[in-house]
Amino acid sequence: MIISTRTAIHLLGLLSFPALAQVPQTLVPIDESVAEVFQQIASDERVHSSLQLIEAREPENVREQFRITEIPAPPFQEERRAVYYLEQMRTRGLSDAYIDTEGNAIGIRKGTGNGPTLLIAAHLDTVFPEDVDTTVELRGGRYYAPGIGDDTRGLAVLLSIIEVLNESGIETVGDIIFSGNVGEEGRGDLRGIKAIFRDYPEIDGFISIDGVQLRRITTGATGSRRFEFHFKGPGGHSFGAFGLPSAIHAMGRAIAKISQLETLPFPKTTFTVGTVEGGTSVNSIAADATFAIDMRSNDRGQLAKLEERTKAAALEAVAEEEARWNNGQVTVEFNLIGDRPVGRTPTESSIVQVAALAFDEIGIELQELGISSTDSNVPMSLGIPAITIAGGGNGGGSHSPSEWFVPINSHKGPQVSLLILLTLVGIDELSSPLLEDRDH
Repeated sequence: MIISTRTAIHLLGLLSFPALAQVPQTLVPIDESVAEVFQQIASDERVHSSLQLIEAREPENVREQFRITEIPAPPFQEERRAVYYLEQMRTRGLSDAYIDTEGNAIGIRKGTGNGPTLLIAAHLDTVFPEDVDTTVELRGGRYYAPGIGDDTRGLAVLLSIIEVLNESGIETVGDIIFSGNVGEEGRGDLRGIKAIFRDYPEIDGFISIDGVQLRRITTGATGSRRFEFHFKGPGGHSFGAFGLPSAIHAMGRAIAKISQLETLPFPKTTFTVGTVEGGTSVNSIAADATFAIDMRSNDRGQLAKLEERTKAAALEAVAEEEARWNNGQVTVEFNLIGDRPVGRTPTESSIVQVAALAFDEIGIELQELGISSTDSNVPMSLGIPAITIAGGGNGGGSHSPSEWFVPINSHKGPQVSLLILLTLVGIDELSSPLLEDRDH
């Protein structure tokens, strides 16, 4: 990690600016009872001290973010980062933290035993291959490194919260599960979060910390279905066997048909053929060809219809290729490689109201309630209250080699998250949990 003493001083200078006065948000209607409980939490001296401690320790927390960034963690290769993260969780007070069978680093902070269970998580994996250089470099006032924000920032936020809670003396009513989870990016297919909800059916609510700029609450889940369409034909020499159908030709026909499909702008429904491969050589009639297709929608029904239409287009293409040559068979198989469910958390849900109040309390302008594809897709699809928020600071270039981060007011990220989770699980002898215990 390329950070000098001068860099560290520069870093400290960026961390805190006086907050501008914020106009209270108007996107989320707030129930009086929710506001009352939130103010009990926000006014508590232990909570106030914890918020101050988060800000004071943010320079070191950012340095920890950089250390995690420099450990490569592509999907299905997160083990080294998970082991390091587990050590950091234990060091900060979660002595019983462990790595589960899926590769998630998990630690549980028990409550009094009379409340709900809240999961708060950030994902360990990045989109970058293991051989990509993730060294953090300071250039022009910005810190650059692949994965520095998505989602290493979220991982750092969780560590900040774990540390201050361990020192605060605060005992919660509900249990808090912290996790650095695997498999959020690419073909990871949310496997980490799916495993946690499989193993912990008692979870009553979920907060995902993902990315940097803290300006919206994600309350909707864009669903996706991803397939490999695998075409097979007889194959043969390009000259000697001319007249046989080609797997690549059939694939090309299918892609052309799919490209002409029309979808609804609302609910937004999209598709793209992202990769193609196949064939043996330039002078061979292709026996195999495959393309990968990504289909997304904010509506479960529209996503299902789009899937039917793309598969029908591929079957039509196969029939046309066979009819063109009338000399051999072509087949197509549909192999599912990704399934992210559609879901939504209602605006009137306590978890959304509390998040909006936390934004106001810390001085963050809530700009929108968003819909996207995150780890929250899983609990939302199960009817479990869930939101995704960012981890604070400024940044850009996500999923690119030029990803960057600047820790301006970055301490506000863990501060917002702390207020949300404490209000949801409740503080013993101070406030009742606002998160409903679904078992009762």
